[in-house]
Amino acid sequence: MTGQAAAVHPGPMQRPSHILNAASNLLGIALVIIAGLNVSHVADKNFADEIAWSAAALLAMSCLFSYLSIRQESTGIEKWADRVFLLGLAALIGSIVVLAITNR
Repeated sequence: MTGQAAAVHPGPMQRPSHILNAASNLLGIALVIIAGLNVSHVADKNFADEIAWSAAALLAMSCLFSYLSIRQESTGIEKWADRVFLLGLAALIGSIVVLAITNR
């Protein structure tokens, strides 16, 4: 049963690497959204581009914080990585919502 509990709740060293993996993947998605909006010339018509840029910046900061947390084994930096990741995720969802609403 101990092995299953460890798989469900990652230890303190595994959590920052999960944040780093998810943040870097979502950073790539944010950059693809930005590139797609600019190539299709939709970026001039709405604010989805600016919101996606803010999401990309927040996710890049989350990557940096989670990397520093892995290197220094600091839970304080890990908490900031988690918070900034959630803000970046919310901004990315917000940019998609704005894009969907403005392009009906």
